[in-house]
Amino acid sequence: MARTQAPPAPMEALLAAELPDGEGWQYEPKWDGFRCLAGRGGGKVELTSKSGKPLGRYFPEVVAMLETLKEKHFLLDGELILPVGDSLSFEALQMRLHPAESRIRKLSRETPAEFMLFDLLSLGAKSLASQPLADRRAALEKFYARQRVTGLLLSPATRDHDAALGWLNRSGGALDGVIAKRLDLEYRPGERAMVKVKQQRTADCVVGGFRYAEKKKEVGSLLLGLYDGSGLLHHVGFTSALKAEDRPALTDQLEAMVEPPGFTGNAPGGPSRWSTARSMAWQPLRPELVVEVRYDQVTGRRFRHGTGLVRWRPDKDPMQCTFDQLAPGLRPSELAELFAA
Repeated sequence: MARTQAPPAPMEALLAAELPDGEGWQYEPKWDGFRCLAGRGGGKVELTSKSGKPLGRYFPEVVAMLETLKEKHFLLDGELILPVGDSLSFEALQMRLHPAESRIRKLSRETPAEFMLFDLLSLGAKSLASQPLADRRAALEKFYARQRVTGLLLSPATRDHDAALGWLNRSGGALDGVIAKRLDLEYRPGERAMVKVKQQRTADCVVGGFRYAEKKKEVGSLLLGLYDGSGLLHHVGFTSALKAEDRPALTDQLEAMVEPPGFTGNAPGGPSRWSTARSMAWQPLRPELVVEVRYDQVTGRRFRHGTGLVRWRPDKDPMQCTFDQLAPGLRPSELAELFAA
């Protein structure tokens, strides 16, 4: 009989500036993928996203892999990750969220996703959610040791603060940071009962254009660019972290610099299902201004989120703002080192 009861909301994490130290903490890599609860009630395997939406149709190869497991009743907490070439690709995961089943099937064969385990909430007829993490982790390790199937991975864990700091220093590619969990804590669905720390990095970017604010004729955001090896300036993201008192003067300065094309490689405002009239409207600038910005993750050679403005860099030659600054993804050899830790 298939499991019909809805899975609990995943336990979440509170963002912090530093990793907690001292006795009683377990540290794990924060993987750059899709959070997922995988449940089986004796029949079909169900994958559920952090927001409660079904994911199984988008990752049929993961469903098929989990259906080969010896255990017929389980609820697992983990992360869907997708290796492409020599690194993990969040962009490839996003491409799976496609309406055409034929496209999904093709991608699942060409670039199969994997499931990274980090918690076990129930096994057989027994719920483990009320047990402390130390006991759940021990049960998860035993569960994983009995399976050993391709595509199922066990996330590393350590109680060594220095080792966790080492993971944090290497984050920015396959790793999205480090998670700290109390060993004596039960699983708390929907609560921010863990701590996450992300590595913040900086890059010097050319201001290749800007967008006006939604309700004012003044600058709302700066459009950022980096040069590739051929000298083309590509749009990589934006920053809207501008002080209100600086915007009027900055608007005057930028309007005096408006000059096409702004970006000579990939430009902002390309059509997509997320585009709006406002998001496609932007003003190109002469590539003369440089800003230093703070970012957390890069996907497909673009900043995944909005960036923070650190400072203007009038001392920097715009042509020095290249992709070489960006943190590379973690390579398989480096991932192997994590699993050996």
